[in-house]
Amino acid sequence: MRASSPVDALGGLRVLDLSTYFAAPQLSAMLGDFGADVVKVEPPGGDPIRHMGREGRGRMWALVGRNKRSVVLDFSAASGLERLRALTRAADVIVANQPHALLDQWGCAPEAIMARNPSAVVATITCYGWSGPYAERPGAGSMAEAFAGLTHLTGDPAGPPTLPSAPLGDTMAAVSGLVGVLLACYHRDALGGSGQHVDVTMYEPVLTILGSVIGSWSPDQPAPGRTGSRVEGGVPRNVYCAGDGKWLVLSGTTDAQVARLLRLIDEDSPETRARFGRSEDRLRHADELDGLTAAWIAGRPGDDALSAFLAARIPVAPVRTIRTGGECSCPGRHPICRPHRDGCASLVRLSAKDTTTS
Repeated sequence: MRASSPVDALGGLRVLDLSTYFAAPQLSAMLGDFGADVVKVEPPGGDPIRHMGREGRGRMWALVGRNKRSVVLDFSAASGLERLRALTRAADVIVANQPHALLDQWGCAPEAIMARNPSAVVATITCYGWSGPYAERPGAGSMAEAFAGLTHLTGDPAGPPTLPSAPLGDTMAAVSGLVGVLLACYHRDALGGSGQHVDVTMYEPVLTILGSVIGSWSPDQPAPGRTGSRVEGGVPRNVYCAGDGKWLVLSGTTDAQVARLLRLIDEDSPETRARFGRSEDRLRHADELDGLTAAWIAGRPGDDALSAFLAARIPVAPVRTIRTGGECSCPGRHPICRPHRDGCASLVRLSAKDTTTS
């Protein structure tokens, strides 16, 4: 039988993408993933991200430019601005990330767009929000990660604060913006509401990642610090090296998972159950349990350790590279990216024929 396809769930939704660079363009690209008609406005010469990279080739364009048609407008000419404003009158959703002053100059600040088009959903993505004392500050995902506290928490305890190796803040903002746009569209289209401004900051989505850290912290305690690959509230949870040099990530922190782990690594005894059986007890002996887990994994090949943990229903995964992780998702599921002929990878927009079940 054929499963219903979500690909065209947003069919007929008209999206005007004024944004550039990385976070906001991902939002409009994801709307296009599900069938929205996305028109990308570019200046003469094209969006700068088309040319950012080695040899002037912007490989990230394959990511942020997917599912979009482009129109070139010269905003230095009155005719270009007139065409831009006309496009905003016809759009259901407008996505922007330019500074206040520039959008005001274009006549495309949220309030100006909604005066022309009261049903428009206008999404702006900025580092610190459309209003407030930092509204005019420039920023991107990396600044958001630092501002929200994630950078302080990332890295080795003895090392410096560390940025992630991927644009986490930008992509989190895009996903949060996607949720906001869809909620605003539902409010308008299903509940009879009007358009609205979806004000997305980059740092607030990062704060949601830190929810468990914030929730377990008391203001009368020192601020949480870096713990490497471990977490304060659960053990064992770490990156472990097997005897053949392969790396595994294991996170088996519930009482039931630890009971199975102790049996697997031949450490199941009344004494170890007393130290590690309950969460509050094993947190007092976290280093010991982490060390026992590490030693067991180090004593065998990675594939053997992986199979043993999976058989015991203890969450574990191999550490994969972009090459091995990006070529496919899980066996039997859809590929998530494919290489272009020029070596540039891009996400795949699924078609209905890709969503079949037996």
